[in-house]
Amino acid sequence: MPAEQPPKGVNYVTSTLTGPVSPAEAALRPLTFADFTGQPKTVERLQVMVGAAKRRGDPLNHILLSGPPGLGKTTLAFILGHELGKNVRVTSGPVVEKAGDLAGLLTNLEEGDILFIDEIHRIPKTVEEYLYSAMEDFRLDIMIDQGPNARSVRLSIPRFTLVGATTRAGLLTAPLRSRFTLQTRLEYYDVATLVSIVRRSCSLLKVAIDDGGAREIAARSRGTPRVANNLINFVRDYAQERAKGHITQPVAAAALELLEIDAAGLDEMDKRMLRVMAENYRGGPVGMSTIAVAVGEEAETLEEVHEPFLIQEGYLQRTPQGRMLTAKGYSAVGLKAATGGSQQTLL
Repeated sequence: MPAEQPPKGVNYVTSTLTGPVSPAEAALRPLTFADFTGQPKTVERLQVMVGAAKRRGDPLNHILLSGPPGLGKTTLAFILGHELGKNVRVTSGPVVEKAGDLAGLLTNLEEGDILFIDEIHRIPKTVEEYLYSAMEDFRLDIMIDQGPNARSVRLSIPRFTLVGATTRAGLLTAPLRSRFTLQTRLEYYDVATLVSIVRRSCSLLKVAIDDGGAREIAARSRGTPRVANNLINFVRDYAQERAKGHITQPVAAAALELLEIDAAGLDEMDKRMLRVMAENYRGGPVGMSTIAVAVGEEAETLEEVHEPFLIQEGYLQRTPQGRMLTAKGYSAVGLKAATGGSQQTLL
């Protein structure tokens, strides 16, 4: 018989991370909680839920993972599948455009499978309403045809676990949020934790690195493991071309300077944002849409990728009037804080 084709927008990923996951990505992903570094509160909560579910022989309750991109939400979903011995089916919110797409997703699940929906806040509201009964009662009521021929069909679906991931938890509706048993947020990693992640990744990639090189990469990784792994790949290439393959602190620093990532982890776009605010708008307040036009980038990208790190590190702040540059933000681009506009606005 021909192999079963997945529904629209779905990648079938088994708990052993085969299938559409790239070999490089699969090689670096932890497979168990023991291998996962960081996020101790979230990991402990998930371990409790997994242990209890296995003891009862029940499917895992629904879980919502939130936080900035690159912190391990997808990895944790795969770990849940591996720990439970179940398959993980992967899709994303924007792909599920209509109720039929959702029905195709859910009816192809098996008992206890995990459905991982990335960017779940972007599911259309009309589709989201069908998800409510699926999560609570494990059934779907689908309307077929239109007008006089319209009829409702009830579909029973296997008991499954929905793991939702979102970078913008505030955009989730209250009815959807309330149906998740566990809602947990992932935070940025500290340098010490990232150092251990860098060393583990280099070990898996068979890259020679010393403590200084690992710390240099970790310090410039913006508190994000995905960024750290991306930097490792470039630094490895640089070391092979110009340093006989061994990553030391000077080699890592030179490679990352070539990428225009400074010692604090600020990249070219971060500095462009800070400089535009300082030079063009006297440090603010200024709206993100204005900054986006000035630097030639989408406002949504700046809000989701760049702004959280800049705010957490104290380079800028949000106010009701707009974004404002701090003294640290001025210093990052080699300028002195404005003494007129921004301070007067605050008064």
